[in-house]
Amino acid sequence: MRERVVRAVAGFLVSLSVLLAVLVNLNWLILAAFVGFNLFQSSFTKFCPLEMILKKAGVKE
Repeated sequence: MRERVVRAVAGFLVSLSVLLAVLVNLNWLILAAFVGFNLFQSSFTKFCPLEMILKKAGVKE
């Protein structure tokens, strides 16, 4: 369950940042880059801040 939530949040943030980049300012693409980098590093290190937050909030695996 946590993995699905992490993927949903990441997808939402990337989509939101692209939309804001088109409508507001290209600097919003920095958010998409941050989310992408975090997903990339978590595949190697198994460290994901959102997953830790969800675990403390009681979201089941």
